[in-house]
Amino acid sequence: MNKTIGVLAHVDAGKTTFSEQLLYYTNSIKERGRVDHQSSFLDSHELEKQRGITIFADQAIFDYEHSTYYLIDTPGHVDFSPEMERAIQVMDAAIIVISAVEGIEAHTETVWELLQKHKVPTFFFINKIDRTGANVANVIDEIRHQLTENVCVISSSVATGTMTDDVIEWIAERDEALLDRYMEQGYEWRAWTNNLKQKIQSSEIFPCFSGSALQDIGVQEFIESFEFLTVTDYRIEHAFAGRVYKIRYDESGTRVTYIKVLSGVLNVRDEIDYGDGEQEKVTQIRRYNGKQFQQINQAAAGEIVALTGLTKAVVGDGLGVLQKKAIYEMFPILRSKVVFEAAINVKESLKYFRILEAEDPSLNVIWEEKLQQIQLHVMGNIQLEVLEQVLLARFGLQVTFEKPEIIYKETITEETIGYGHFEPLRHYAEVHLRIEPAKRNSGISFESRCHADDLTTGIQNLIGQHLLEKEHHGLLTGSAITDLNITLLTGRDHNKHTHGGDFREATLRALRQGLEKVDNILLEPFYQFKIIVHIEQMGRVLSDIQSAYGSFDPPMTDGDKAILVGKAPVDTFMDYSSTLASFTQGKGRINLTFAGYYPCHNEREIIERINYDKNADPEYSSSSVFCAKGTGFTVKWDEAEKMMHCL
Repeated sequence: MNKTIGVLAHVDAGKTTFSEQLLYYTNSIKERGRVDHQSSFLDSHELEKQRGITIFADQAIFDYEHSTYYLIDTPGHVDFSPEMERAIQVMDAAIIVISAVEGIEAHTETVWELLQKHKVPTFFFINKIDRTGANVANVIDEIRHQLTENVCVISSSVATGTMTDDVIEWIAERDEALLDRYMEQGYEWRAWTNNLKQKIQSSEIFPCFSGSALQDIGVQEFIESFEFLTVTDYRIEHAFAGRVYKIRYDESGTRVTYIKVLSGVLNVRDEIDYGDGEQEKVTQIRRYNGKQFQQINQAAAGEIVALTGLTKAVVGDGLGVLQKKAIYEMFPILRSKVVFEAAINVKESLKYFRILEAEDPSLNVIWEEKLQQIQLHVMGNIQLEVLEQVLLARFGLQVTFEKPEIIYKETITEETIGYGHFEPLRHYAEVHLRIEPAKRNSGISFESRCHADDLTTGIQNLIGQHLLEKEHHGLLTGSAITDLNITLLTGRDHNKHTHGGDFREATLRALRQGLEKVDNILLEPFYQFKIIVHIEQMGRVLSDIQSAYGSFDPPMTDGDKAILVGKAPVDTFMDYSSTLASFTQGKGRINLTFAGYYPCHNEREIIERINYDKNADPEYSSSSVFCAKGTGFTVKWDEAEKMMHCL
């Protein structure tokens, strides 16, 4: 039975040490490595050894009893959350490691929310119980209050045919039929364990164990129970399907595509369908274990393997009969400009950033031809520091980065119709679009109400593709427009003069012309925050939230603690963790997660600072181009509508 499992935690909870212990216990490694000794099997990259944190989601393979495990050790720092989310989507089960000393920390809640969103069966392991200040009971209480009440504390292996009375009763209380059976017939081990397995698989129960990974306390009981309680059902007899979850370039520069095989089998030399009708041949199948790999001829359902030969597949692509792309929610809200030394050819260096972007699509590398600049999207300063080291170590490229800035977006407040016409000599295309405000944080949607007599289905689809293939600039700051429902109403082509690219020109002009006719607003990213402080400090925190243009729900209390939940702009709240730690002497807790984009609290200031000239954007124009007497001429947006041919 193949099982893909992930180990996740806040930084320094002992996640990598726990993973090393599992590998050692199952005879996959000969000696246990330690993060502090820079000898761990999974944190094998030089940067990880130097920093003592997991940066890359590397994998190991081990066999235990009836299962082959693919273990993914995920990053624990918030700056590498996109890497963690991509790994989560291929997991069959997850293990959250929590320190018995520090308890639940900010990133623990983020991890938990992602696992629940993707419905990954989850186990808890409370680590470091040998440390001074460890309090397992307190941590269990925190899990029940902050994560889930359905945590089942298991103090011994359930695979041995026994179960403690408190676990028996706890399970029975959550299943009426099982409780009736218990009252009539008493405890039956198989009935209880089958019930427990089902409820773990459906994310109704979350087993919790405790121990010390470093001292090898509780690890045996955990792995025995984990093997017994987790199940997978992969079908090799079905057609091949897979999911790309990671891209890497190996030391020889070969592009390596990591996939999870979800059904069927894949052979070397097979041709794979993926993406937008792409098809390529698999030249190698590799099974990685840490940094080492072996070449194999076939991969079956449930396995994680790496392929060569796929030159265009991107992270999230479905393969084979699975064509639906994965959707990721962890993405950067900061942007930074790359600073080069004078002697470096900036455009020549772009290829290295494209390699990093293939490995981490959330970087969203932007090349500004006019300014000869490279910008990229990042999660925070730690990620920028790592990128500097990666660029130097892998490509010999020495760069620095400017201080990250907020990524803004734009939208409109009312419905409009945009008209675009593109008719220089021997070209022709016209497009009419209805543009409506959409639900906040819904992105851009497209539909066509255009009759096939006016434009063929192929052209209608092409117009939709132009609208959705990339982000488009707004009028206020040149930031990406969002939260729009766009409908193609009608359009016109010409049998002789319409050529490739004409409808792209007409479509973008129609979009831009529609934006010109209504009020536009600037949006900024907001955090969803959860702050826990002593009740006497609540007034200070509430005042700080209001000063930061945030909002909050009615405060809650738990004993002498105040719990505050709400939203605040990233711009004003991104450094509040340090402020909170200072005035609470490190006892206050804060969890920040991305809440979405909402109206900007200082719109005028930002518009003035960015100083975007909507009429000088080389990519976009709201004017239309018409032709008369063999000569093309430009008509401004406010005069173009009355000249359209389809009216």
